[in-house]
Amino acid sequence: MLRITVVESSNIAVTLRVEGRITGPWVEELRTACRLHTSPDDVQLSLELADISFADARGIALLRELRNRGVGLIRTTPFVAEQLKDGTSDPKF
Repeated sequence: MLRITVVESSNIAVTLRVEGRITGPWVEELRTACRLHTSPDDVQLSLELADISFADARGIALLRELRNRGVGLIRTTPFVAEQLKDGTSDPKF
């Protein structure tokens, strides 16, 4: 299960708290939430990841993709931070 909550929101920035597991169908749920909060305007998006208990390979790939697009990943757990370090094992879908 994944829970996504708006923590802060303004015309220029949005912070979402992400809690639970970024796996299976929740990967696309997070992708959709990020898309909804950044369009149509160019809003700076940040994801607060302190309460992520697990992310599978697709979840980590999404977080890397978001980070590369300029999304801020803040308060990451040690598990997620370690997974985000190694960019050589991105799964090919």
